[in-house]
Amino acid sequence: MDRLRVFIAVDIEEPLVVSAMERVKEALVATRVPMKPVEAQNLHITLRFIGEVPRGVVEEIARSVLARLEFEEFEVEFRGLGAFPSPLRPRVVWVGVSEGQEQLARLHESIEEGLRRLGIPPERERFVPHVTLARLRGSRNLTALVKLLQEYEDYVFGRMRVTSVRLKKSTLTPKGPIYENLWEVKAR
Repeated sequence: MDRLRVFIAVDIEEPLVVSAMERVKEALVATRVPMKPVEAQNLHITLRFIGEVPRGVVEEIARSVLARLEFEEFEVEFRGLGAFPSPLRPRVVWVGVSEGQEQLARLHESIEEGLRRLGIPPERERFVPHVTLARLRGSRNLTALVKLLQEYEDYVFGRMRVTSVRLKKSTLTPKGPIYENLWEVKAR
């Protein structure tokens, strides 16, 4: 059976925001901590990671979850560099969202409700809107990274308007994931 690895996201397409994230990503790489940075064209806010599901389920998600999603355009401000699970024990380095959190949370909740109706179990972790910049692959030079996280903890990366939400396919490759848009919902 044909299975696709999918997620629902807001892509970061504002050039000034992307270039600010790219500059900070260069500083992250310069710490020489082993990591896999996210490519500029793959920067996004994940509203819901779904995982591998049959193609028929992907079509049902598009038809009965995304097609019913209604929202108005809104502004998001990207502020602060952080890490999961914590800045002192980083595994994932991210950019935070300071404005627009409520609207993103409402989108997430609408998507969650739709997915539950399809029998897809809810996410275990609390939704925290963020943009992943890099995934760590080791702990060498961690002190330099922790210092950088502190330096940029309140840095403003810029603003963008959220005008669409996309259902995306993720194909994992040795060089990193390749994302493809499967479905898009535009703001009213």
